[in-house]
Amino acid sequence: MNIRLSNETLHASTVAIDGRAVLISGLSGSGKSDLALRLIDRGFTLVADDQTVVQKRGDRLYASAPASIRGKLEIRGLGIVPMAVTEDVPVAMAVELTSDVQRMPDDSRERVICGLSVPLISIDALTASAPSKVALALDRFGLK
Repeated sequence: MNIRLSNETLHASTVAIDGRAVLISGLSGSGKSDLALRLIDRGFTLVADDQTVVQKRGDRLYASAPASIRGKLEIRGLGIVPMAVTEDVPVAMAVELTSDVQRMPDDSRERVICGLSVPLISIDALTASAPSKVALALDRFGLK
C-alpha cells in the first residue's frame, strides 16, 4: 500500500472538538487567536495558535502545532498563556476571517491544502456571533 505523505505549515490558528479540527486563517491582527479563545470557551481545544502544521495522509489532512509553540496561545493584553492542547486532529473545515462577508455565500466553497479540498467559510471574527457561526458551520459542512 502506497500512502503519500506531504505537509504544509499554514499561517492559521486551529481548534478542535469531537475529533474535528477547524483551521482559522486571516491577516495578522484579524482575530485568529481571539476567535480561538472564544471557541475554547465553548468547549473546543487548542491545536495550534498562529502557525499550524497540516499533514496529508492518504485522503485526510491532520493538524498539529509546531513544537516551538505547542500548548501556547497569545492573548492580547495578557501575553503568551499556556493552554491544554490536542494534536494530530483530522481537519474538518477552514475559516477565513474577513470583514467583507457575503450575505448568502456559495455553500460549495473550498480551500485546497496539500492537494486536498476542505469546506471553507468566511466570517467576521469581530462579531459576537462568530463562535456560534463556526460551530454551526462545522456541524453543517465539516467532516463528520
